[in-house]
Amino acid sequence: MSTDSHKVPHLTVEELFGAPVRAGASISPDGTRIAYLAPWRGRLNVWVESVGPQAQARCVTADDNRSVHTFHWTGDPRWLLYEQDGDGDERWHVHRVDLDNPDAGAVDLTPFPGATVVGFRMSVERPGKALLHLNHRNPVEFDLYEGDIASGELTMLAENPGHVAGWMHTPGGDLYAQIWTADGRIELKQWDVGTGSTRPVTTFDGTDYPLGITPFQLTPDGTGVWLGSNRDTDRTVLVRLDLATGEETPVDSHPRFDLDTRCTVFPGLPSPLIHNRRTGELIGVRYLGERQVIHPLDPHFASVLENLEKLSDGDVSALSSDDSGQRWVVTFTHHRDPGATYYYDHVTGQSRLLFRPFPHLDPDTLAPMEPVTITARDGLALPSYLTLPVGVAPTALPLVLLVHGGPWHRDSWGFAPIAQLFANRGYAVLQVNFRGSAGYGKAFLKAGIGELAGKMHDDLIDAVEWAVDEGCADRDRVAIFGGSYGGYASLVGVTFTPDVFAAAIDFCGISNLVTFLRTVPDFAKPQLVNNWYLYAGNPDDPQQEADLLARSPISRVDRIRTPLMVVQGGNDVRVVRAESDQIVDALRARGVEVEYMVKDNEGHGFVNPENNIDMFHAADHFLARHLGS
Repeated sequence: MSTDSHKVPHLTVEELFGAPVRAGASISPDGTRIAYLAPWRGRLNVWVESVGPQAQARCVTADDNRSVHTFHWTGDPRWLLYEQDGDGDERWHVHRVDLDNPDAGAVDLTPFPGATVVGFRMSVERPGKALLHLNHRNPVEFDLYEGDIASGELTMLAENPGHVAGWMHTPGGDLYAQIWTADGRIELKQWDVGTGSTRPVTTFDGTDYPLGITPFQLTPDGTGVWLGSNRDTDRTVLVRLDLATGEETPVDSHPRFDLDTRCTVFPGLPSPLIHNRRTGELIGVRYLGERQVIHPLDPHFASVLENLEKLSDGDVSALSSDDSGQRWVVTFTHHRDPGATYYYDHVTGQSRLLFRPFPHLDPDTLAPMEPVTITARDGLALPSYLTLPVGVAPTALPLVLLVHGGPWHRDSWGFAPIAQLFANRGYAVLQVNFRGSAGYGKAFLKAGIGELAGKMHDDLIDAVEWAVDEGCADRDRVAIFGGSYGGYASLVGVTFTPDVFAAAIDFCGISNLVTFLRTVPDFAKPQLVNNWYLYAGNPDDPQQEADLLARSPISRVDRIRTPLMVVQGGNDVRVVRAESDQIVDALRARGVEVEYMVKDNEGHGFVNPENNIDMFHAADHFLARHLGS
């Protein structure tokens, strides 16, 4: 690692936030081809090439409007599926590509304007079929369909009577419904389609599961489900739920870590459950603490995993195999070597690097991300990550406090281009898993109840004090930057604690908790009782409405004197544009300058590279003006 600041090159925003040359690789079920994402006309699209060092690649999708980020091999390697929305509106459609004739173009298997698909999955028990939840009949109700991948025919398996949050359909044809009750419980019931009668299977205390039961996957024989449970335990452990008796049987657990369920918030991340591709049986489980730990549950996979983990000192991320379980493609999470992807043959024991997504980034120029633990003022331990610039003495540096979204999410170890940008500019970067963050046990999560703009914010302020006391941060040059809930936290920072921060950036953040909760899509409102209503309040209750407003930055907008930058996606359906408009309008009405960037072709978070590049160019210049380096 370099020790002289002049030897560390200036990394451009384009280098850090431009499209990868390749990413997201996955091997076909027959082991003959590898699909991955790569640019085509400025957007990520799906490419396919044969397995082999001299393979010729071809682009098999043609979306020049918005990047593709999620694709799926089917059981028949002729067909490949991908999901796409429209300019960030989160109205997801499933498209099919014929790899025998990719020039024919993609076919939209869900061609219903305004509709969206959720809960899309394929199973080995029903080859050629896919299950999906679709709301084209009624925007607030998701019905269960089975799609024939080859023909495109959709068959309705269950019509939502209006209170079902999700469906399961077993290989034997049994139907189960997940229902959110008015008081927040989560009920699982067997459903008779013919009569509409139900049989209770089990009930969960919804307050323990603010985002629902995760993961929730049928066993191959259809008699049970694997799920993450914290019934009678603080940690989320893996159990098997018997669909006949409702009994939970422990399958696997970690003594200190929760299941890694980040994919429930960000679907592109790997599932905590690793399956045999051919049989669907469970072969591995992921847990996440400071770093990831994988427990192999199958001797063959244990042998494979041992060899895969020799390829990198990072954490195994995306993982796919052929049906035989002998040929693998693996991608690694790493703070300084992002996304390195390898091909591995377990028969020969040979492996080779397929690609690095950002080959222009020299690991020695990237800053290490180190786990640290910060003690809050009430003694609660806050797992955090500190990134310090390379080649700069870590003393009295300007500090950027990066706040994650959710709030039921968490920061974790790995490549963070935002942290790398600001570390390269000479700033210390601190990411704090404040109380209410997911992944650290039920008690840590519930410590956030009623604490928005309270102890959840105190944790962030305590983290700043920790960095100052450690000597790495300059108290007078601290910025706060966050997206979604993190954007709300940035606005709380400049309204509730205006003396702490020298600059703030709010990316698609909530300015008014009342208006935010009233603009949540109708189909998502039944779930609010266990998360936002529990943790923050219900605006339909006048007393809670008043408290929500008191915890909203808009109620203290007159206290803002910190330089502020606001960024928003015009098509955001989660935190609508009005949340940013109202805070900007209120400031401008007072004659207070605020930088405001809106991208009309984006939603909740930016996808198009040019928009990310614009935003971070602006953020880079904004912080340079107000923090220096």
